[in-house]
Amino acid sequence: MNKRKVIPSLRSLADQERATAKKARASWQMFTIMAEFIEATEYLSEIRPAVSIYGSARLKPNSPYYKLATQIARKLSDAGFAVISGGGPGIMEAANKGAHAGKAPSVGLNIELPHEQSGNQWQDISLRFRHFFTRKVTFVKNSDAVIVMPGGFGTLDELAEVLTLIQTKKSRHVPIILVGGEFWKGLLAWFKDSLVPMGLINPDDMNLMQVIDEPEQVLEAVLAFYEDRDEGEQPPAKSDEDRMFYL
Repeated sequence: MNKRKVIPSLRSLADQERATAKKARASWQMFTIMAEFIEATEYLSEIRPAVSIYGSARLKPNSPYYKLATQIARKLSDAGFAVISGGGPGIMEAANKGAHAGKAPSVGLNIELPHEQSGNQWQDISLRFRHFFTRKVTFVKNSDAVIVMPGGFGTLDELAEVLTLIQTKKSRHVPIILVGGEFWKGLLAWFKDSLVPMGLINPDDMNLMQVIDEPEQVLEAVLAFYEDRDEGEQPPAKSDEDRMFYL
C-alpha cells in the first residue's frame, strides 16, 4: 500500500466531512433563527401598543431605579400599553412586576446565556431566545416607545441600536426616553460636545432622546408624541408589514 497516496486521501475526506458538518450547523442555525421570528410574531402580533423598557440586570430591588422602573411600568400598563422587558432580573424584573400589576400584558423576551439567566416570575407572556439578533429585532419591531433605565454594555448596545435604526430611517420613529438624568448626563454631554462638533452625528439627532425622571411625565411624553404625530404627520403603523423594518 502506498502510504503517500492514502494519507492525503484520508485528509481530504476528513476535510470534506468537516465542511459538510459546518454547512449543516449553519443551516440549522438559520432554521432556529427563523423559528424564533415565527414564534415571536405569533405571540406578539396582537400585543400592541407596547413599550420596551431596557436596563441593568444587576440593580437590586432596593435600588431607587428598580422602584422607579416598577412605577413607570405600572402607569404604562394601566394606560393600556403592554410592557416588554428582557425577562431577567434587575430592571427587567421591575418592569415586568409593574406591568403584571397593571391592566396590560407583561412580556419577557428571555435570552439563553452560558451562565443561565433565570426568568422573573412576573411575565404574562414569556418567550425564550437563543440569538441576541432575533431578540433585538423583536424588541424594536414591537415597540411603540422605548424607555431606557441605567445599565451597562447590554443596555448601551440596545440604546445605540434603536438610535441607529431611527437615525438611518431603517425603523419607524418612536419616542426614546432616558430615565435617570444624573446617570445619563455624562453620555449626553459627550454626544453634544464631541460627536456633534466632529460631524459624527447631526445636531438634530440629539432630539431623538429626552430625559425624564417622573413616571407620570414618562407616560405623558409617550402619549404626547403620538398626539403630535396624529396632528402633523401620519399615525404610527399598525400592521405587522408596516411595523417591520429593513435589515
